Amino acid sequence: MSNYKVPTMAEMAAKGESPEVLFWVGCAGSFDERYKAVTQAFVKILNKVGVSFAVLGPEETCTGDPARRAGNEFLFQMQAVANIQVLNGYNVKKVVTACPHCFNTIKNEYPELGGNYEVIHHSQFLQQLINEGKVALQGGGEFKGRKITFHDSCYLGRANNVYEAPREVIKALDVELVEMKRCKTKGLCCGAGGAQMFKEPENGKKDINVERTEEALATGANTIAVGCPFCLTMMSDGVKNKNKESEVKVYDLAEMIAKDMGI
Repeated sequence: MSNYKVPTMAEMAAKGESPEVLFWVGCAGSFDERYKAVTQAFVKILNKVGVSFAVLGPEETCTGDPARRAGNEFLFQMQAVANIQVLNGYNVKKVVTACPHCFNTIKNEYPELGGNYEVIHHSQFLQQLINEGKVALQGGGEFKGRKITFHDSCYLGRANNVYEAPREVIKALDVELVEMKRCKTKGLCCGAGGAQMFKEPENGKKDINVERTEEALATGANTIAVGCPFCLTMMSDGVKNKNKESEVKVYDLAEMIAKDMGI
């Protein structure tokens, strides 16, 4: 990330400054090689449009979402309280994140422990930037004329009722948006939620991510758009399972917007 301007909260606080928004990177955005590209794409967009933001850097730890889903409430509360102390110490008001799991946890579960913030998903933030005319889309890039289908993340969709923002972001590109037979409130999980990402699947007739990928492929789309690191991994693996890697690409919304902006 050395080519990008990514200030930390500590650096800004030392200057007596406060950013407009805190970018919560998340574990996947920090350590997963594939999702680091999403973090970089989102930072490029923020830099390009001049958004005042900062990250916690080494002060950011896991939100505790996997721990709570796996049943370790003690670990969740330890992680959550530690994060809340850091956030409150910097008087953070607004948080944006590219991970629906982090989004849901900070937005809906931190308040009971003293963490009250305005929390938005990066699809919502991107939609705002586009609507305000701050994002200059070229509309003639690699997505021009493509069929794109969007996979609804469970925590973004059914848990928080965010369905339109990611679709509006996609529609801002010169593309054809096609829906899967199960979408929005009836969307099918990618198979990674509930801490399932970190364990072996139970015996069954078919892996959930493969079934979901089949639904995506049935739309005729040559691009599967996602807004979640877990979904990105599961849908990418599903495409590999179906031997469609050369024909169908899986991208996060931030990557698509950054590509169209030519950055």
